[in-house]
Formats: sequence, structure tokens, C-alpha cells
Amino acid sequence: MTHTIITSASKEVIIGFDKPFCIIGERINPTGRKMLAEEMKNGDYSRVEADALAQVAAGAHMLDVNAGIPLADEPRILAEAIRRVQAVTDVPLAIDSSIIDALEAGLSVYQGRALVNSVTGEDESLERVLPLVKKYDASVVAISNDETGISQDPNERLKVAKRIIERAADHGISHDRIVVDPLVMPISAIATAGRQVFAMLKVLKEDFKVNTTCGASNISFGLPHRRAINAAFLTTAASYGMTSAIMNPLHSEDVVAVRGADVMNAVDPDCRSWISNYREPAPEGADAGARGGRGERRRRRG
Repeated sequence: MTHTIITSASKEVIIGFDKPFCIIGERINPTGRKMLAEEMKNGDYSRVEADALAQVAAGAHMLDVNAGIPLADEPRILAEAIRRVQAVTDVPLAIDSSIIDALEAGLSVYQGRALVNSVTGEDESLERVLPLVKKYDASVVAISNDETGISQDPNERLKVAKRIIERAADHGISHDRIVVDPLVMPISAIATAGRQVFAMLKVLKEDFKVNTTCGASNISFGLPHRRAINAAFLTTAASYGMTSAIMNPLHSEDVVAVRGADVMNAVDPDCRSWISNYREPAPEGADAGARGGRGERRRRRG
């Protein structure tokens, strides 16, 4: 089985087909969050720290950290955000940027083996990101698009993924350090978007033998009752071999779906995680009552 190992200074997360589905918290991202963007730009990371703690408490195994703020010093902000997050939680991180200087700034301060998010099949991206991944002994998310954009033909997207894997090998980066994103499109716009991804996941698992991830909420964009669509997608994707997703763990329905998929896919031994998270507490006084009843019966027998 392919194991992609991501670490912090003190914790290890293994992404793999025989491991529980890895939840990568997406909340530390200023895109579409004006207040967070302004705070980060001004050096206020209190919301970043609070988001980190809340996501871990809700079930995230890793956190994605993004600092993409227009006209801001992204390398400085991303590096500081990573320092702050690692100061309050020990879960491993994905360092998320399309700016090479920001990626290097983040990797240079990161404690552990990070997941770089991301590299595409474009030549410029491959030649700039892959040497950085090798230099810092990181793992990397491989996005299945190139100079031509995102193909609606899953076979074309698989060709891009294969190309990235091969180019990574040329840089001394083994396939177990690559996590392919097959690119989830909104099903409201492309009716076969789910089926496209499921077909790719089967090949990526069985033939390419690489782990996978995605932006899970993309599937439900534009639809009502998005939590139900996300839950259906996540459980089905996991059954086809998806091993992680960048998602919002504060949406409890999505987390429940992932944990249920772990049970169905036999990667939650003896259902221990499910029971630990969802066992109903015994009614108050139930233990004492049970003990008292047993004692009363013993007294009557005597």
C-alpha cells in the first residue's frame, strides 16, 4: 500500500488506502473572507489561531494554510501564519500558495515534512515547484490541469497526472510523496462531474498507486442543501479510493460522512473511532442504579 507521510514537529499523519480518510481543514484561507484577509494583512493572527484550534477540535487531521491576499506580502504573511498555527496545534500542515516565493518562505519555517499545495502539469509550475519539494523533503499535491486548462475528459486529466508523477520522479520525488487532485467540478454545471472523478480515482489507485485529495465542496457549488451532496460525494469517493480531502470540518455532516466511510471501508478497526465519537453517554445515575439493583438482588438471594 502507498503511504504518504506528513509530519509536524511531534505528530505524523499517514495518508493511505488502508488508513482512515484524512480530513485536511480548509478554513485558514482569506479568499472570500474579507475580515480574515484584513487581519492577516495587518499582522493580526488571532482568528487564524482560533480557526486552527476549532478545526482540529472538529476532527481535522491536517490543516491547509493559505495567505493569498491581493497586494499583500504573501511570503511574509504565510510564514508567520505557519509559525502561529504550529505554536497552537501539533497537526501537520499543507502549505498552500501559487507563489513560489511564498511556498519557499513557508517551507523554510515549517517544522516537519509538509504537504505542498500545489503543482500543476504546466512546465513552469513543474520546474519551479518540484525542486522546492525535493529541497525541503516535502510531499506535494498534483493538480490534474496544464496549459490547456481543465479537460472534461477524465482520460486527459489522467495523462496530466501521469506526466506530473513522471517529472517528479526525474527530480528524485517518489510516487508515495505525490497526492493527486483529480479536480472536482460542480455537478450543477457538469452532470457527470461525480462519475468523472470516480473513474479517475479507480485508475489512480489501481494503476498509478498514488494517494488522492480534492476540494470537496466544489462538487455541490450552486446547489441547495450542499451538506447532503457533499456527504454523498465523500462517501462514494472514499469507496473508489480517495484518501483525503480539503474540506471544512466545522460542517459536522461532512465529518460524519467521512467517518462512516471509514467504517464501511474497514479502515476503522472494530469501529473504535466511530464508537468513540458517537456513543451516547449513559443516562445520569445509570451506573449507580445498575449497581444498586444488582446489590438488591444479591440481598434478596441471601
